[in-house]
Amino acid sequence: MRKISLVGAVAAVAVAATACSVSTQPGGTSAADTKKSGQLVIGFSEVTQQSPFYVQLKNGAQQAAAKAGAKLLFADANGDVTKQNNDIQDLITRGVNVLLVNPVDPKGVAPGLAAAKAANIPVITVDRPVPSGALSHVGRDNVKMGQIVGERVAKALGPAGGKVIEIQGDAGGAVARDRRDGFHKGVASNPKIKIVEGPYCDYIRSKAVTAMQDLLQANPDVKAVYAHNDDMALGVLQVLRENKRTDVKVAGVDGLMEAVKQIPNGQYVATALNDPIHEGELAVQTAAKAHDGGQAPSYVDAGTALVDPSNAAGLAGDTVFARSSS
Repeated sequence: MRKISLVGAVAAVAVAATACSVSTQPGGTSAADTKKSGQLVIGFSEVTQQSPFYVQLKNGAQQAAAKAGAKLLFADANGDVTKQNNDIQDLITRGVNVLLVNPVDPKGVAPGLAAAKAANIPVITVDRPVPSGALSHVGRDNVKMGQIVGERVAKALGPAGGKVIEIQGDAGGAVARDRRDGFHKGVASNPKIKIVEGPYCDYIRSKAVTAMQDLLQANPDVKAVYAHNDDMALGVLQVLRENKRTDVKVAGVDGLMEAVKQIPNGQYVATALNDPIHEGELAVQTAAKAHDGGQAPSYVDAGTALVDPSNAAGLAGDTVFARSSS
């Protein structure tokens, strides 16, 4: 784990780099000017923009901020915890009232959270929790998400069970851990289901494609594949179809519309709703509550539900992810 020091020298470099590392909503006014006018200024440090989920999470936050008349300053860590800590310092220097943090690493972001605390800026974590240092967390029960998908995969495989390959998210991440544990719990009722834990593919489809090409050769008897998100699961589906393995079931998590539309075809059996637009909206609403007196709840559940052949057609639409009804 690389550690950084957020002392004066680093802060000075961060301020100089602000123009290229932090983006704002259109408007042209500075955060300092908006604070003087009473406008809420929210900083959002996000893990990456390399995943469709996080692109839509940002969009949801931007839409909610605009609706609330707040100013949103955004920073993309690009998967680098050192950059994220520097980005957080940038946002603090820009004069934000509240920080939304979607951490690259729940422990590695501690210096940034400590800097926010020193500046008396409340922190709301989004999608990925941290051990300490946040006033509130906006996310979902990822154990439940993994479990309901696991139960549906077990149903699809039937009493015979079989080998299930698991394509994992990020090493050390709470979301990946919970989606793994939930899925294992969901299939535990059938002792004939054997899970082969595959590599960490960081929720990226291209990495899952490469991993699945090797895993399929090493496990020709595979009966199903579970990936920690739909983007990776769709990469798996691509490899299976290229190898004419339409007998292998596939499941993911997130309710990515591309996956939802595959479910009626039969091979893709399930996903779980994880509407990022709704989560981004809730994050901004929670930030507003924190700013208005620190009365934000410690946990805000954005909700989930199973998507399978019984309801997939009704959820299909033109959004990037299936929308939550909540």
